[in-house]
Amino acid sequence: MDTSRAFWRNTTHDWANAVDLAHLSGIRRDPVAFAPGGTWHLVLEVVAYAADEAECGDGGRCRVTLHPDGSVSVADEGRGTDTRFDEDGQVVKKPVMATKDLRFFDSPEAQILPDGHPRRGMSVVAALSERLVHTNRRHNGSWTQRYEHGVPVTGLEAVPDDGTTGTTVHFRPGERLRAEGWSRGDAVALATAWPHLAVEVRP
Repeated sequence: MDTSRAFWRNTTHDWANAVDLAHLSGIRRDPVAFAPGGTWHLVLEVVAYAADEAECGDGGRCRVTLHPDGSVSVADEGRGTDTRFDEDGQVVKKPVMATKDLRFFDSPEAQILPDGHPRRGMSVVAALSERLVHTNRRHNGSWTQRYEHGVPVTGLEAVPDDGTTGTTVHFRPGERLRAEGWSRGDAVALATAWPHLAVEVRP
């Protein structure tokens, strides 16, 4: 797509707003409210996007990996985060990490995640993580970008195409949220939560 951003339709996020600092700050002020259950809730927020992709297609797969440093990576095989070219030929990716999800964040009818709490969007994960790396592969290019507490600290850095598409989100929640942990029973629930998505959990 090579048109003015003014004509891009907002479905899940506002294309005109790359970073909403006030939104991110509001999340960070109350981590317990936005991530009840700590890391487990953040994992569900990320996997929910993989489930969206799977439901739009013919199903999908997702791999959740728990790392020794308390970080988690979630990798799916979907189409990748929407990335476009504006009227000046500049690469613009949908601001899923640093702005609110228009469908869920302020909605009293937001989707309920498997832990019984409402879905609010990927910005909650980014804002409450010490660091987050978003790696994206699409047919029109692949890149990676790093965030700290929801704020991008790098631009889009190109990575070699490998013939696949999909998204990997690798995040390390803040210490308070990491302390809550999650159980093997949670992992079992994750594997059966979304009918269109096959989830593998790696310790």
